[in-house]
Amino acid sequence: MTDSTDTVTNRSEIVFLYDAVDANPNGNPLSSSNRPRIDPQTQQAIVTDVRLKRYLRDQLDDDGHGVYIRNVQDEGEQYTRADLLEDRLKAVEPDEFDLDDEEGAEAFREAVFGEYLERSVDVRYFGATMSVETDNEYAKHLPDHFTGPVQFSPGKTMHAVNENEEYDSLTSVIATQEGKEQGGFDLDDHRIQYGLIRFHGLIDEHGAADTKLTTADVERLDTLCWRALKNQTISRSKVGQEPRLYCRVEYAEESFHLGGFDKDLVLDEAESKPDEQLRNVRDLAVETDAFVERLGNAREQIERVRVVASDVLQFTYDDELGGPDLLYDALREALGEEIVAVVDVYEEYPETLPADVDTS
Repeated sequence: MTDSTDTVTNRSEIVFLYDAVDANPNGNPLSSSNRPRIDPQTQQAIVTDVRLKRYLRDQLDDDGHGVYIRNVQDEGEQYTRADLLEDRLKAVEPDEFDLDDEEGAEAFREAVFGEYLERSVDVRYFGATMSVETDNEYAKHLPDHFTGPVQFSPGKTMHAVNENEEYDSLTSVIATQEGKEQGGFDLDDHRIQYGLIRFHGLIDEHGAADTKLTTADVERLDTLCWRALKNQTISRSKVGQEPRLYCRVEYAEESFHLGGFDKDLVLDEAESKPDEQLRNVRDLAVETDAFVERLGNAREQIERVRVVASDVLQFTYDDELGGPDLLYDALREALGEEIVAVVDVYEEYPETLPADVDTS
């Protein structure tokens, strides 16, 4: 294990797959009826990085970590940036710092935002805007934003999807029977039949220095992503989503990463039903040959690989069909036994919780 209190020095790249059965993985508020976001050219469902980060923030909050950007619908009025700035400035004595000197100015910024970053794990991951209109003369010496070192690209399904129009009919029947005396009912319930969604993420070691992202924070992601999809997809339109594959590749060389290796994971057409017939995870298999080969070719630049897959997700490699062990063994063969570690989510996650959380 690495020293979990150290600021991150190695870059990591992430691929994260989860699926949705009869769900709306990310509604588009600009469309009528908050319909699922679907690419009109490819018919792939789209999930924004904001949606994924919301799941992660909510899970961090539930776990007892300090989270700056909370769900306003659940929490009511949230702490504003102006409130934060004023409170942090009151906590220090600006006159004690030589703000015309760079070292003095840096010490002032550390005094104002050092503790804040320690208590705001989501800002350490994803950053936040600090800029506010204020008459405080010392605000000009503070950063107007923190750029998050952990970034995810928008996710897309690995195949074309179909909307399940049957939910409109079902809602109509139920509402007609149960809401006769209420003078109306909502028929807007749009979902996709099935989608296997693929996300790509990057953890930048240079940005980590600005937000004080630690190795413990990065290792927390190895269980957080999985648990967030398990625990935070419980609303009516979001239920039916499950994590299927998480893989984080930590690189040994500074400023190096392969880039876009998520695209090397594709559906195996020979072992998957046609797109229009997909209804659940058992209807498909993920081809991993290009993914494993690309990682194997970069083995000298890879420090370690952390991976976990759902027991019901099928993979193909070298013309074989199998479960997660097929992928794990292929990665071990390509990279070495000592490089690849399978994540035991529920065994490991208690170690990522705040020290004052009772896990007994």
